[in-house]
Order: sequence, then structure tokens, then C-alpha cells
Amino acid sequence: MNTRMADNVREALEQMIVTGEFADGERLDEIRLAERFHVSRTPLREAFQMLAASGLVELLPRRGAFVRHPAFHEMIEMFEVMAELEAVCGRLAARRITPEVLAAIRATVLACEAAVEAGDSDGYYRENEHFHQLIYTASGNDFLAQEAQRLHKRLQPFRRMQLRVRGRMIQSLTEHRQILTALETGDSETAEAVLRDHVAVQGGKFNDLMASYKQSNLRANPQPMAMRV
Repeated sequence: MNTRMADNVREALEQMIVTGEFADGERLDEIRLAERFHVSRTPLREAFQMLAASGLVELLPRRGAFVRHPAFHEMIEMFEVMAELEAVCGRLAARRITPEVLAAIRATVLACEAAVEAGDSDGYYRENEHFHQLIYTASGNDFLAQEAQRLHKRLQPFRRMQLRVRGRMIQSLTEHRQILTALETGDSETAEAVLRDHVAVQGGKFNDLMASYKQSNLRANPQPMAMRV
């Protein structure tokens, strides 16, 4: 129960950080946040640990938890590596996927379609997470899957941010269908190429993500850095 509660708190704090409710370097007040989320400090501290693992929070001994906004170049570098990891997963998955995992991926694509029709970005995000995790599993390489999952967790809030850009959900769904077709037909080259482009932050996606990230940082830091005290 506490784990699920901690997950809910982590997800809420994640969004508050990336949308600019907290400034870079701001200390997270345990008492106020526990009251806000109606939880004890135990799930809240678990959420802090999860956020520290994703790089959005820094835990300092005897001082507490502090917000950390990644530099934009750092985030782009992580997306570059993520795109390559997912491309390899896709290539291997097209050759090694089992009927059971393929059926599960088909189900996530159907669920993504339903979320798009409902305009449910949070629902789409959850199914999108499952879609990618299944591809990691389908690669048949446990080490690769673990590394992809680790970096995926660090990029979760920013991938969610991307999905809120107008038209991105539909584009993402189109790419999911292309990936599914490649997996069904064993087309490893297409699976690799589409997954790389699906994850990579380039072209319009780069501009959209940069604009969203700048807006969130402006909300969190309305004054120029030199004027902050």
C-alpha cells in the first residue's frame, strides 16, 4: 500500500518539478507536502528516493531533499543515448519476440488508441510506458533491458512533457503502429529506425521540448539568476 502511495506522490511531485512549481535548488518541505498529499512521511521519503534516482531531486544528509532541474543539454544527451538503446532493443526484439509478448504489445497499442480517442494524455502515458518496457523485454537481452529501463526512468517526466505537446500523442501512436508492424513481420531494420526516431529529440520535437522546458523554468524562476537572493 505504501509503495503505491509513494508512486502516486512521486508522480505528482515529478510533474510539479518539470512544470515549474518548484525552483531549481528549492528545498522540499516534508511537513507541507505530507499535508498536501494527505500521507505520512514514510511514502513521501520513498518518493524522494525515487526522484533522486531519476535525477530530479538531490538528497543531502541532515539537510533534506532539494529540487534539481537538469541542464537542457544534459537532458538532450540522455535522450540521444535513450534513442540508441531503444533502437537496439527494437532490432533484437524483431528477431526474438515471443508470441505472448507480441500479443501484449498489440494490446498496449489498442489501449493507446483508446487513450487518444478519449484525449487522455495520462492514460496514454501509462500505456506508452508499458509499450516500451515490453520492447525491452522482447530484446531477449537482460543487461540491455536493465540499462534501457534505468535511463527510461530518468527521462519519464520529460517524455510525459513531450506527450502534452499538441498533436504529439497522435504522432506517437502512428509510430507505435509502425513499430508493431515491424515486430510482427520480423523487420529488424525498420523496428530499429522507427524506434530511434520515435525517441530522439530532433526537429520539431526538439523545438517543442525546448519551449516547454523554458516555460517551466521561467515559472519556477521568474527573476534572472543574478537577482535571486
